Order: sequence, then structure tokens, then C-alpha cells
Amino acid sequence: MSATKTHMRREIEEIPEATARLLDGSAAVLTEAGRGIRERDPHFIVTVARGSSDHAATFMKYAVELTAGLAVASVGPSIASIYGAKLKLGGSACLAISQSGKSPDIVAMAQAARAGGSLTVAITNTADSPLARACDYAIDILAGPERSVAATKTFVNSAVAGLALMAHSTGDDKLLAALARLPEHFRKAIACDWMALAGALETPKSLFILGRGPSAAIANEAALKFKETCAMHAEAYSAAEVMHGPLALIVSFYGFVEAFARHRGLDPDTPPNLRKVTETI
Repeated sequence: MSATKTHMRREIEEIPEATARLLDGSAAVLTEAGRGIRERDPHFIVTVARGSSDHAATFMKYAVELTAGLAVASVGPSIASIYGAKLKLGGSACLAISQSGKSPDIVAMAQAARAGGSLTVAITNTADSPLARACDYAIDILAGPERSVAATKTFVNSAVAGLALMAHSTGDDKLLAALARLPEHFRKAIACDWMALAGALETPKSLFILGRGPSAAIANEAALKFKETCAMHAEAYSAAEVMHGPLALIVSFYGFVEAFARHRGLDPDTPPNLRKVTETI
């Protein structure tokens, strides 16, 4: 296993700082967007995302439904970009999540949601992007450049931004206080070493990851990372356990999957057949 630090490893180690930067640097727009959602008083929320961003949206679905009592539905980007369908979204808020903010299908769906009467919020790592310009509010997650194809700090910051947005919209001071403590929890999570598991994963051809509720999104993200970086088949399934500390667990997991990929002689920064920006239409 190479001792050279990969882009992915560096970006994992940047997660605590990136999260603190988001909570501080985007506090004003999070407050403003949260107030906008509160004033709209939506009957439901829709999300638009793909890949790791969609896993962040799934995490938000459970968080919003469990704490705010609003139903959350995922809208497929192709509804607008391929099929040209016009959805009736009056009385809703739409969260569009994209690291680059450039994916044409995500932008098209955000535009369609706004035209359909939804209050739209972009959660993106690119402040002046087409997605940011297409929405009523644009939250810069301030993760900084992410050179590894496999998303890590952008996934975490997207989820944290969604939680902070919800906390501001509902006036949840306890959640805001908990979010402020996240950078320190993430530092401790990164220090965890999971490589003792590597031997047990050498022989199996498939890996099944369990999750339920908020941790179902984390299970999906973990399975994706195994496929992206370790050339290993992995699938997520719903289960009644794995409920505790899901976000901190994935930060710790990222360090393991990056090391396990290198252990298998692979470069986690350049998975085969993958690009950083997926421009699906």
C-alpha cells in the first residue's frame, strides 16, 4: 500500500475545517434562506440531486420528516430535462444539491420547480454556478476544491448545510448548537482506524451495508464509495439497526475506504470510467 497521501485522504482530513468554514462563512445566507422557507410555510419539500448529492438529500429527507413534520420527496432530474414535464409545486420548497452546480439536468429541474411555484434553494460548492443562478437562494457549502473524483467533504458539507437550513427555518437552537460541535466530532472520527477490517473484506465478492432512517442514506453513500474506489460490489439495504451517529460514522468510514482502496493497489483519486462533473441531460 502506497504511503503517498492521496487527494481523497487530504480532503477527508479537511472535513472538520470545511464544516467549520461552512457554518461560519455561509451563516448569513443559511439564515436568510431558512427565513424564506419559514415565511413560505411549505406543505412539503422536494429534492433534486444525483450520486453522493442524492445521498445527502436522502439524509435530509429523514431529518426533515423526523424533526419538522414535512413530507419530503425526491424528484428525478430527467422529469424536466428529458420528458419536459411540468410539475405543480405550489406551496413547496425545493432543495437542489450539486457539487459543481453545472449538471444540466439538475439545473433544468431546479428551473422547472421554480416555474412550478416552488421556493428553490441551491446547495452547491460553486457559488457562481448555473444552479446557484437558477434558484431563489444559493448556499455555498464552502468545502473548497475537491480534486478526488469520489466526493467526501462535499457530501458531508451538503448534508450539514441542509441540516443548518432546516434548523434556521424551524428555529431549532438545539440543532444549531449541535451543528457547531460537529467539527470537533469529525476530528475524532477521522482519527479512527478501520483497517483491521481489511482482511475480512479480501475474500468476499459482495458487501451488504445496513441502514435505516437517516443512516439509510449513509449506507447508500458507503456502498457507492466501495464501488467507486475499491472496485468492490457493495449494496445498501434497509435494517432496523445502525441508527447511532450516522454522519460521524461516515466521516470515519471515508478514511477506511480510501486506505482500503490503496491496500488493493487502486488509486482512489481516479476511479475508472468516472469523472468529477457528470453532465447528464
